[in-house]
Amino acid sequence: MIDTHCHFDMMPNPETYIRERERQGDIVIGMTNAPSHFQMGYQYVQRFKHIRLALGFHPLLAHELQEELSLFERLIDKTSYVGEIGLDFSREGVLTQEIQIKSLERILAIVSGKNKIISVHSRNAEQQLLSLLKKYHIKNVIFHWYSGELSLVPDMLDAGYYFSINEAMVSTLKGKKIIDNLPSDRMLTETDSPFNRKDNLNNVYSYLGKIGCNEQMIYNNFKGLIANL
Repeated sequence: MIDTHCHFDMMPNPETYIRERERQGDIVIGMTNAPSHFQMGYQYVQRFKHIRLALGFHPLLAHELQEELSLFERLIDKTSYVGEIGLDFSREGVLTQEIQIKSLERILAIVSGKNKIISVHSRNAEQQLLSLLKKYHIKNVIFHWYSGELSLVPDMLDAGYYFSINEAMVSTLKGKKIIDNLPSDRMLTETDSPFNRKDNLNNVYSYLGKIGCNEQMIYNNFKGLIANL
């Protein structure tokens, strides 16, 4: 199975978790919320074949992480994966919109032109995020746990972007409606553990299989994405 968005560094015992995933042959992309978190965990992930660590800068922490933007730039060439990054204009992030945008623009300028796979957070800021991704010509983007307007999905697909689907999405009417508007060749899977309590990938694969997107197709989608690296 493939988990393109997981925070194993926030779990009680990260090493036990990733060892088990490696033993089962699962592909897991671990997100980080700050460049310093990536820096701490990078060395521990190197020995694994199927586990990777992404370089992140979470939008809800942007106001706290300004001094780490230069660290993000120094670390960018150590990994092919970036995440999670993005914008969050929900109640939690509405007061930091300006610094989020400024920080993200610097991050996208750093990433632009580099072959990376990027997992983005877009809560209540989907249009703004899409506009910035286009402005900086960012490729290989995965919209993680997308919950925005359906009207934006065609533009995201036209830009070549993917969507990672978790159990929470296949458990709600809104999530299912979003999934129904996605072509099978743009679907990937995620858990968002430990923040998402509905993190059973078997249930995700079961639901997607019923609508014509089986496990092999998900693997092929991911394989096609990493071919761009």
